[in-house]
Amino acid sequence: MSRVNTKTIFVNVRDLSFKSEQIVIDLIRYIVEQLPQIEVIRNANELEIVMPINMSKRVIRLRIKKFLYKKALNDDFRPISYRSYEKDIVKDGYMVKEKKILEMTYY
Repeated sequence: MSRVNTKTIFVNVRDLSFKSEQIVIDLIRYIVEQLPQIEVIRNANELEIVMPINMSKRVIRLRIKKFLYKKALNDDFRPISYRSYEKDIVKDGYMVKEKKILEMTYY
């Protein structure tokens, strides 16, 4: 894939990798199977996704949500949009975060 007509988004899977490393591997496999026109590169707890410039980044979010639903993890995790600024680089993408569970005790 030529780098001229592409854009890069990042997916932080740190919380997901704490649960299981196999889930992250399955997520990469699922995204590549669903969207064959993209490239996925893993750097520790971050996925770098190179995709065509005319493709919306929301497509990636929907695929992540679909994967979490199929693995029955949608009650525990959710994708959140984020943007981080490191030196001169803007990292735009998603973070798969664990949902906070609020427990109410009644007397």
